[in-house]
Amino acid sequence: MNKLASGVIASLLFSCTSVWAQQPVELRMSWWGGNSRHQATLKALEAFEKTYPDIKVKAEYTGWDGHLSRLTTQMASGTEPDVMQTNWPWLILFSKNGAGYYDLNKLKDVLDLSQYQAKDLQSTTINGKLNGLPISVNAPVFYYNDVSWKKAGLAYPKTWDEFFAAGKVFQSKLGNPYYPYAMVDQDVILLLNAYMMQKYQKPMFASDGKFTWNEAQWNEAFSFVKRLSDDHVVPSPKTYSSYGKGNLYEMKPWIAGEWGGTFTWNISIRMYINNLTPPAKLVLGDYVMQPGSEESGVYFKTAQMFSVAKSSKHPREAAMLVNFLLNDPQAVQAMGLERGIPLSKAAETLLIDKGVIDPNDPVVAGLRQAQNLHTTAVATPYIEDLQVVDQFMSAREKLDQGKLTPAEVAADFRQQVERIVRRLNR
Repeated sequence: MNKLASGVIASLLFSCTSVWAQQPVELRMSWWGGNSRHQATLKALEAFEKTYPDIKVKAEYTGWDGHLSRLTTQMASGTEPDVMQTNWPWLILFSKNGAGYYDLNKLKDVLDLSQYQAKDLQSTTINGKLNGLPISVNAPVFYYNDVSWKKAGLAYPKTWDEFFAAGKVFQSKLGNPYYPYAMVDQDVILLLNAYMMQKYQKPMFASDGKFTWNEAQWNEAFSFVKRLSDDHVVPSPKTYSSYGKGNLYEMKPWIAGEWGGTFTWNISIRMYINNLTPPAKLVLGDYVMQPGSEESGVYFKTAQMFSVAKSSKHPREAAMLVNFLLNDPQAVQAMGLERGIPLSKAAETLLIDKGVIDPNDPVVAGLRQAQNLHTTAVATPYIEDLQVVDQFMSAREKLDQGKLTPAEVAADFRQQVERIVRRLNR
């Protein structure tokens, strides 16, 4: 081959290589939430693409319902997005041995891990592998529609007696469609757990997934659950189903103020607030307590994580995106408190300086209230496992049908859930 031909071939090869090198990397990112979280995250992704024009991000977002089943299918087939908003209890489903997600310790040069306390990173580390960066911490607390409670002529409850008494007052003063609270089954489980911890200082699950309540306590627990419907405190499963499938905060009775409050995660409350009909506001109430109890039973957990797929072809760029979302001022301001108060020190400082972290904001006030309460509750993935929640929903339906006693329903629930836990722990 002569020199001219060699030069032409070399030039063509260099040209092709340059063109290939300039091809943008495309990442996929998934998350769940309400419209305000969607819009805030899309704004942050737009800022990322402007900062890194060679990286494009395809957004895949949904509501909560169905998100896990979709992700489960993707994880099983290796088609999951490069970056995922993940739920802390899912670690036991997808990464029992720590190998379900990309180990972010391998990308320390891209991720600013110095912004996190060691205990926060430890909460998402399995077998030494960092499965995700924790976004925030989360706790369920009580929130109230101020207009609905004024119509009922009630102060927000401070004790369980006041909590239950509110149901009949709402029904008699405002009518059958009105309830003081509305909660999804997951929230009812956490409510029950708080009540029983205040009374007996025992959580539903120990850290290994074994139940801690004795038979009499289980009977009392499901009598508590039955009373929620009987005393018109929370709509029954049958009542919820009459409004079709969907998010509670998007249902007409919530929007109209017929459901007057909720007990739910402080970081989720933004979605509830956004769907209220003005002039109603959602305000934080006292944490309902057993008189004389120092134990609140309030339940803290790592709210969510950003994880990178172990199958990602671009883990470095995916980590760059995670770091940008959690630590870059543009993204931090865009996302605000949509995922709670950031655990990243830089992000929290920025939002305080910008006045975003306002002590009166329901998201902030809810977490601060919980942090000021005494609790010995320890986060466990079992209490949020969807199979466990499904069994609990089935138990509530059986109670409402009135064919089985609380003791019978409790015995069946325990048997079914013990099987689920054994499978999870294999």
